[in-house]
Amino acid sequence: MELIRKDREAVATALAKRLDPAEVTRALDDIQRLDQERRALITEIDAERQRRKAEARAYAEAKRSGGTPQPVAPEAERKQLAELESQLDEVQSRLRSAMSELPNLPADDVVAGGKEANRVVRTFGEAPAIEKVRDHVELSRALGLVDHERGVKLGGSGFWMYTGMGARLEWALVNWLIEQNIQAGYEFLLPPHLLLESAGFAAGQFPKFHDDVYHIDKQSSSRGQFLLPTAETAILGAYQDEILETPKLPLKAFAYTPCYRREAAGSHSDERGTVRGHQFNKVEIFQFTLPEQAGEALEAMVGHVEGLVGKLGLHFQTSLLAASDASASMKKTLDVEVWMPSTGKYKEVSSVSWAGDYQARRAAIRYREPGAKQTRFVHTLNGSALATSRLFPAILEQHQQSDGSVVVPEVLRDKLGTDRLTPR
Repeated sequence: MELIRKDREAVATALAKRLDPAEVTRALDDIQRLDQERRALITEIDAERQRRKAEARAYAEAKRSGGTPQPVAPEAERKQLAELESQLDEVQSRLRSAMSELPNLPADDVVAGGKEANRVVRTFGEAPAIEKVRDHVELSRALGLVDHERGVKLGGSGFWMYTGMGARLEWALVNWLIEQNIQAGYEFLLPPHLLLESAGFAAGQFPKFHDDVYHIDKQSSSRGQFLLPTAETAILGAYQDEILETPKLPLKAFAYTPCYRREAAGSHSDERGTVRGHQFNKVEIFQFTLPEQAGEALEAMVGHVEGLVGKLGLHFQTSLLAASDASASMKKTLDVEVWMPSTGKYKEVSSVSWAGDYQARRAAIRYREPGAKQTRFVHTLNGSALATSRLFPAILEQHQQSDGSVVVPEVLRDKLGTDRLTPR
């Protein structure tokens, strides 16, 4: 709010990178109007309280000195103060709601626009030369790795079931990623899969994307719970309302969880199979940093993710997202995207993002410099490391052989006990 008061034009310019300028104007007008109402009510309430204190002091003094005390404010005026306080509560609630719906301000180097404005910043390796490309759905069926039909029988459209070596490959990926993140200095967490509504608000997913997750019905959960859509929500939520110890920053944590999302499974060729669904596995890395550490942390996290994909022998690229293609709660996002030979397109396997203090403000996560009285908000960063449901098809497609087999990435061979997946 303070930034809007001090430099509305700069805020409007930044927000216009991801919102229609007319929408930005309306939103900021409403916010400033509510802020003015709030401040006017606070002034009026403070003046009324001071008047009553003065009357009470004069009354007490008159009694002590034996004079005739003036009567205190009648009951009607006391009710008026209660009404003013009720009005203030309502205005503050509306202001908080309006502020919570504003997206984060994009970083200076993030351009306006959607997917069309994304910019590739790095490319790794070369696309494999495959004479006759088969897509991952065909390969997984031929190799007995994924049973799509029984997955739908169990959960409906958008679900699948890993089988045999497919289940082992999926679990090998999860375990390898856990090992790699521990080696990189991240603390391993296994959080609850059911979260309270406050965690969704803190992450910036609520209220705008409230309907994108699976909520527990109110009869079963009077407190309001939902199935986590990503471990980012859980790791951030775990530190709500805390003051972190400055010497321990950056605080680095990661979690493995299934992720549950209501978004529909894709019907397009580039979203078939396990590429998009209602439940998938993901390992998520997260950092809480001092503001001055955030830039270095973002570079390190992107480099770490790129290293993971590279160790799997995959061709991929890294792109800086334009403002409207990034999450509304993030200042800056870089996507790591693997090459999918069957579609001739790149598919995101990790979004590494810097939220600035946007999430920390909503979650009240702060730090205090040694010797300082005031606290400041930390900066938060998160990234997939990695989403296995997209690594899985990329491995199958990029490492497929002319005889129908798939070469297992070297880093996973000891976990699978083989260097090649062969048709049954």
